[in-house]
Amino acid sequence: MLFVKELTCEYRKNLLGTDVKIPRFSWKIESEKRGTYQQAYQIQVTGSAGSFQCPIWDTGRVESEQSIQVEYAGTKLQSRTRYHYRIKVWDNFGRESDWSELSWWETALLSTNEWRAQWITPDPDAIDPHSKAVFLLRKSVHLKRGIVSARIYATAAGVYEIYLNSSRVGDDLLAPGWTSYLHRHQYQTYDVTHHLQSGMNGIGIMLGDGWYKGEVSFIPRRNFYGDCRAALLQLHVQYDDGTEELIVSDSTWKSSTGPILLSEFFAGETYDARLEKQGWTEPDYDDADWNQTLALDLPMNQLVAQENWPTRVTETIRPKNIIQTPSGDTLLDMGQNMVGRIRMRLNVPAGTCIRLQHAEVLDKEGNFYTGNLRSAKQIVKYIAKGGGVETYAPHFSFQGFQYVKVEGFPEIENDHNLLLESFIGEVIHSDMEPTGDFECSHPMVNQLQSNIKWGQRGNFLDVPTDCPQRDERLGWTGDAQVFIRTAAFNYHVGPFFTKWVRDLKADQKPDGSVPYVVPDVLVDFVRRSGKKTWGDETYTSSAWGDAATICPWTLYLCYGDTRLLSEQYDSMKAWVEYIRNQGESEYLWNTGFQFGDWLALDAEEDSYYGATPEYLVANAYYALSTRILRDAAAVLGKEEDVHIYSKLLEEIVAQFHENFVTSDGRMTSNTQTAHILPLMFDLVEGEVRKRVACDLDELVVQNGYHLTTGFVGTPYLCLALSSNGYHSTAVKLLLQESYPSWLYSITKGATTIWEHWDGIKQDGSFWSDAMNSFNHYAYGAIGDWMYRYVAGLDMDEKRAAYKRIRIHPHFSSGELTYARASFISLYGKIESNWSVDNNQIIVKVQIPANTTAEIILPGASLSNVMEGNLEWNIVEGIHSANEVEGGARLLAGSGSYYFTYPKHQVFEKGYANMLNSH
Repeated sequence: MLFVKELTCEYRKNLLGTDVKIPRFSWKIESEKRGTYQQAYQIQVTGSAGSFQCPIWDTGRVESEQSIQVEYAGTKLQSRTRYHYRIKVWDNFGRESDWSELSWWETALLSTNEWRAQWITPDPDAIDPHSKAVFLLRKSVHLKRGIVSARIYATAAGVYEIYLNSSRVGDDLLAPGWTSYLHRHQYQTYDVTHHLQSGMNGIGIMLGDGWYKGEVSFIPRRNFYGDCRAALLQLHVQYDDGTEELIVSDSTWKSSTGPILLSEFFAGETYDARLEKQGWTEPDYDDADWNQTLALDLPMNQLVAQENWPTRVTETIRPKNIIQTPSGDTLLDMGQNMVGRIRMRLNVPAGTCIRLQHAEVLDKEGNFYTGNLRSAKQIVKYIAKGGGVETYAPHFSFQGFQYVKVEGFPEIENDHNLLLESFIGEVIHSDMEPTGDFECSHPMVNQLQSNIKWGQRGNFLDVPTDCPQRDERLGWTGDAQVFIRTAAFNYHVGPFFTKWVRDLKADQKPDGSVPYVVPDVLVDFVRRSGKKTWGDETYTSSAWGDAATICPWTLYLCYGDTRLLSEQYDSMKAWVEYIRNQGESEYLWNTGFQFGDWLALDAEEDSYYGATPEYLVANAYYALSTRILRDAAAVLGKEEDVHIYSKLLEEIVAQFHENFVTSDGRMTSNTQTAHILPLMFDLVEGEVRKRVACDLDELVVQNGYHLTTGFVGTPYLCLALSSNGYHSTAVKLLLQESYPSWLYSITKGATTIWEHWDGIKQDGSFWSDAMNSFNHYAYGAIGDWMYRYVAGLDMDEKRAAYKRIRIHPHFSSGELTYARASFISLYGKIESNWSVDNNQIIVKVQIPANTTAEIILPGASLSNVMEGNLEWNIVEGIHSANEVEGGARLLAGSGSYYFTYPKHQVFEKGYANMLNSH
């Protein structure tokens, strides 16, 4: 049978509220026959009625294999309209599928001219606009009978929640999210049809500071985007008689404050339940003593419909244990360093103040440790109203923690079971779809994979933050670019990074330089204040600014997103041209500030800057970004730019050799990172490449299979080794448990990735309080190598989005006995699974329909390869095969395969040479 499944529009199933005027469709094909690929497709789209008798777009039969990113080409879309679509396909076996199940997407406001609402805020004469209390805004409205549909389009200068008739609207948190608000400001769409009733209805908005005007960095400044919170809401109600009613935020709304006295990202939240205004979002609530609101003249032209996955509670965690510390504190141990909040369920006397303080680790004496939070407090206070069971969790604050110090709980000394039952952790992050999984025979490596995923979850909270606990939580560009490929394995990050790179482009400076953080809240403040922290007047650096090229290119590779690549192309080009204008020569970047190999272990004492020459790093990345720009130009058909940047790349590589490679083919700098970058960025070839790879291997081996790399070198270290014939060294490095190594932190109980290799030192003391996050995802970039090399799940980058898959497991001499990786691509699930027993190698492979795969079986001879119980050459789905140096290569179509061959062949056939030819 042939089926069309999992239809998506702009990566989403049943997408509610988009302003994309030419949406793109993707679908997956299921077939029990191996070697299935699509020969043709047909898409039909109809309007809100859902009838396909007269579709507004019918492609007819289109002869094409394309099943992802297919652009809508029908009549012009209308705002606030739901469109239904269905798809059928024909395959290479002459089969025609049935129509898929219906899917839909719904447009939001396709023009800013459609906004009729006003930005509103409490009357400043009645409520201090700088008050830290959360504002309450409300209105009662009368609606007719016969409501058939209702939508709210809303956003805030701040963060907000909406209530209708005492019910919370939606489950999104911290909306509208964080963008470069002065250029791009998201709004959300809510289906509120079932929240409304004929007659009177109450609408309420809670409004906090959020990123808009709260504290957003370690720089003590508020009001970065504006000094006044505001809300914007537009409610459209459609009736069965064909009429429509519009309710908007305006100066007729009322305002007050309520029980939330403080709600900040760094400080935490204070909630006094005695100040609750019972029923304040009910239609008959008496708001006579409430204050007026004021309409503000804030811009509308930067409003965009929600792009990112919404932020939500994605999991709940019960405390694992109650700890009594030597200093006498009572702690909840969640068993996992997490990001989110604690929800409490209490029945305590009125006025009881429960105080929760959050921290990541305990000190070596076992006491509660908050030194690494710097100025962040992470304190939640709840003052009970009494009279029964009360439930509460913070509204506009999130914390990074494993341990929670509990104070004020009446039964704290006598009833630990009650304490455990009264508190539960709610994990919060952008609600990305899980796509990848990795496991192997080594339990600590599996824990490392868990730590990588938890680090991603904790720091992918609307923006890719560096850390979720201290007074920072910023979208550092360097961290994002080194981790994006790993991130795209673990979760579907298409919408997440689409939003973020658009903010990068918005915050890019006119000269093409890229700020350290996006959204950019550091550089402008430093300039305005007349103070300097790092660098020169541009506040940019290689490896950080290169996020401008690396991130859009990675999204293209993983999702085939040529539209975003085209959209970001000018930004990518501006970054390369910025570099070109910096050096004494246009082919050499040798001026200005550079982070270099940040936090490398070969740094001088008390320095953050690694020993690798900063301009070696800068010029290696200059070459990488130029190569990416050239390749992007080729994808986009910009032939003149292909020629220009090919020539530029040649000159950059020549200058790199002249300045950083000796006449006998060695690197001028004897650090690990100095050898990693030219290998990874194809700056050396032939005998020089072999020499550099050999020297890198020697550096690691002579260091006792320990690394010395920082943010720049670490993500590529194992990739550079494995891709140049030293996979065994890479595996030994992975499995190293002593400091410094990936597994060292696990021996210290880590459940996320650390910022420093020795965040907790071997004697139990800490690295400096000044910068010591225990949830910092950058070094988790090792996950990319684990998927692609250890398990062997990769792509042919010439056929983006895994249209052509590369399965190439890399075995090691006894260290690992099995590894498995799975990944849900836009085409479907891919799996690479290998194991070694006493006599044979087993390789299991799953390839989705409409793709092909190159499968490398290391050490195999075709004469001894079996698939299931059959010889490979009579197996359906295998198109061709040949022997290559060190193994066998097969080209296969879709399907599940089970290969076996004798184990002894692996090392007899020069497996190391085969790795070297990868």
